[in-house]
Amino acid sequence: MNDKHIGVALTGSFCTFSQVLPVIRRLAERNSVTAILSPAAAATDTRFYRAEDLRRELEQITGNPLMTTIAQAEQIGPKKLFDVLLVAPCTGNTMAKLKCGITDTSVLMAVKAQLRNDRPVVLAFSTNDALGAAAVNIGTLLNRRNLYFVPFGQDDPQKKPRSMAAGFGLCEAAMDAALEGRQLQPILL
Repeated sequence: MNDKHIGVALTGSFCTFSQVLPVIRRLAERNSVTAILSPAAAATDTRFYRAEDLRRELEQITGNPLMTTIAQAEQIGPKKLFDVLLVAPCTGNTMAKLKCGITDTSVLMAVKAQLRNDRPVVLAFSTNDALGAAAVNIGTLLNRRNLYFVPFGQDDPQKKPRSMAAGFGLCEAAMDAALEGRQLQPILL
């Protein structure tokens, strides 16, 4: 993937940020990348990252200002800012709201704005209840037009039997496929 305008939206699956940042670095080497942060990703200090450090690192990697508000993300639609939007990590909470058409965060507005233009959105989810309460949401979103998934599988079947996560190393391949209007296969790892 080269010379594309890419949005990368991060939600609050904090433990996966370390897997997402290398993806953003690779994308930013050959493309224009803008990071969109949910309120949780933008403002929550965790054992994995201090929010201020994450924001600074993302601006340094991308060379672009962050989008952290609904008003900033709304401009994605009318200005047709992105060729493709990657939501990585995408929490179970974000998927549930997306399924129901709820637009109460910058990331959900970014998705809505991107879909308004019939442009692809790629979801790289990480959720502890993918094989529980979130399963119905995943199933519904798999059938939505212009939504694509980074292939996913169980991340710790013994300790967290309902948990699944995207294979974050496949984000770029999934985005390439989405730009061609197809789902990267196989979808289950």
